[in-house]
Amino acid sequence: MGGMASRPPARSVKISDDERTGWSSDRPRRDGAPPRPADLTVHCRVLAPADRLRYSPGSLLVVVCASPGERDRFLGRLIEDRASLLSLEKVRTLLAGRVEEQELQARAEELLRAAVSKRMENRETVVLTTDGFEPEEREPFVRLAAALKRPRHLILLETTREQVREEDLAALNELRRALDAGELGGEGFQTALRLGGGTAGEVKRILFRPPPREDS
Repeated sequence: MGGMASRPPARSVKISDDERTGWSSDRPRRDGAPPRPADLTVHCRVLAPADRLRYSPGSLLVVVCASPGERDRFLGRLIEDRASLLSLEKVRTLLAGRVEEQELQARAEELLRAAVSKRMENRETVVLTTDGFEPEEREPFVRLAAALKRPRHLILLETTREQVREEDLAALNELRRALDAGELGGEGFQTALRLGGGTAGEVKRILFRPPPREDS
């Protein structure tokens, strides 16, 4: 981490690959109705901010923030593999001018899900940013990762009140409450972390690799 020798060693949070995954209720009903969606519920650990955040390779990390600018600067500083950064906004930009305006949103959503699915199937990391705060926006990607038994994590990056749209305030407050209460396991997230104020700046690295092996 650098700095003077008198500083305490950098803290590190490791999120292992063996976090408990959800159980499936994917069984056909006797009346012939379609199978019910799998239950995504897992135990969710609420993490404390640390200098280094270490996740398992091939994880899905969802990053939520009311300020796209702050979010992109945060991830640009901390994520080494830029190919792992995916978002609906990024896909919409790539499609702009190539498809009809009325088809843009649906086509972008389709391509984003395909891109996330392909990386998950290849056991590659996905760092996904979302436009909003509702669980429904996150659910399709969590289901993709859960079906492939890939770890799922969430970071809520706080910003100033002025950056939050009035129509997003209720959903953001509910996400904060659920995160702090450890309830995001109901969405299928195995860890959750809230960064606000100076804590975001304290994070120096986000790593998607196993910890170094200790010399015996």
